[in-house]
Amino acid sequence: MQKKKRMWKRKLVIFRKLLNYVFAVNVIAFVTLLCMHVHVPSTDITINLCKHNDFSYQRLSGERILTQELATPQLSKAPVTASKNWTVEDLWKSPLNKDYVHCVAPSSLYKSPPESRGYLLVHANGGLNQMRAGICDMVAVARIINATLVIPELDKGSLWKDSSNFSDVFDEDYFINSLANDVRIVKKLPKELASATKVVKHFRSWSGVDYYEKEIASMWDEYKVIRAAKSDSRLANNNLPPDIQKLRCRACYQALRFAPPIEAIGKLLVDRMRSYGPYIALHLRYEKDMLAFSGCTHELSPKETDELRAIRESIPWWKVKDINPVVQRAKGYCPLTPREAGLFLSALGFTSNTRIYIAAGEIYGGDSHMSDLQSRYPLLLNKEKLASDEELEPFRKHASQLAAIDYIVSVESHVFIPSYSGNMARAVEGHRRFLGHRKTISPDRKALVRLFNKIELGTMKEGEELSNRVIAVHRGRQGSPRNRKGPTTGIKPMDRFRSEEAFYVNSLPDCLCQRELSYTNDSHAIV
Repeated sequence: MQKKKRMWKRKLVIFRKLLNYVFAVNVIAFVTLLCMHVHVPSTDITINLCKHNDFSYQRLSGERILTQELATPQLSKAPVTASKNWTVEDLWKSPLNKDYVHCVAPSSLYKSPPESRGYLLVHANGGLNQMRAGICDMVAVARIINATLVIPELDKGSLWKDSSNFSDVFDEDYFINSLANDVRIVKKLPKELASATKVVKHFRSWSGVDYYEKEIASMWDEYKVIRAAKSDSRLANNNLPPDIQKLRCRACYQALRFAPPIEAIGKLLVDRMRSYGPYIALHLRYEKDMLAFSGCTHELSPKETDELRAIRESIPWWKVKDINPVVQRAKGYCPLTPREAGLFLSALGFTSNTRIYIAAGEIYGGDSHMSDLQSRYPLLLNKEKLASDEELEPFRKHASQLAAIDYIVSVESHVFIPSYSGNMARAVEGHRRFLGHRKTISPDRKALVRLFNKIELGTMKEGEELSNRVIAVHRGRQGSPRNRKGPTTGIKPMDRFRSEEAFYVNSLPDCLCQRELSYTNDSHAIV
């Protein structure tokens, strides 16, 4: 009897297990039919393929809130295996600020602007960040030559063909009012001077105070209106009076803020990125104009190479036409390709569930060149993915305004990484330094090319050796406080200026000083 009971219990257990198995199989099949999920290898990310779009928008309590069809990724708690001494926390942690603070207030010798001797018209040339730097320099020039600055005219004839006016990109009234104690600024030239004789002058590049006081200011004896044909690099980086340097910082980092609609959409995108935790802003300068100008063709097809060469040859103010792309890349003069950017991030130790904001215009070649980076880092986002068509509509077809949005999201990122040291990369780095030396990892492209070439040749593989080499090279390239670099010695005068670190890349020591020293020097008052 006992034997029969034991056999019955065993059969009952087997039957229950069979039922559970059949139930589980049916549930899995049912869920699969409803919605297909794909797990990304080596991450905790589950991508929902039920929707066509990764991101959707819901309106709650009158506010547009981003909802993500991705499980929120978490930073790995385990150390990165690429280096025994570099953990995930190290990757995201900003460098020590060493108690540096803003010290941009004018000294006691600084007076209100004297009576104006005439009007300075300015044509701000280049892209957004080239124009920003030039505008701030022209504020300082107007102060030096006792001029009334007319709100600068933005470049409308460049490659980007942007019709934006100053007030479309910047907060015009705030700019004027913020600098009222420094320079008189007006929106337009007075009517009585509209027909006055104007002298158009190409100010000498990287000039000091003496040039402007003697050569330019002397022109007021004959003219009431001076027009600066260009604004970029017209003022020296170094050896200017402390109050002029501080004025440049006040103009750039305090007075010249973006127009309210741009500030609003920029803050909205920052909030949306931060809602899922820390993020990288990757300035991926892999755009048609950059590649055409630099002659960089690595990983491009012959057809793409020919297209870029034709663009370069068609633009008359691009002086160099015949460029050896292999030499350019070996010297570190080329932007990282999207694939190389992915290799770099992986070697640094950023895991594949890292959120990355792509700060860029249209990537040359589109998905064909982005596929490798996308496969490494599925959470690639940009303004087009974060914002709705309705939210972005006012800014479309305006390259400067779109670039301004990227600028805001980049400045406010937890880590900023530029693939090329162009105007935006330098401007964002300088702004982040001014705001407390926020982490900026600047790729050593020359060193990286040597390593990446070994991978392509098969003499090195991705893994611990590559990671250790990359990390070792970049330990000292993360935006730590240091004085601005001076010129390279032993080269021609104008080349020396070009070799200097630009003022707006690093305003230390002119506009940043250590807290314990801030109270001992009148010119170092904290603002």
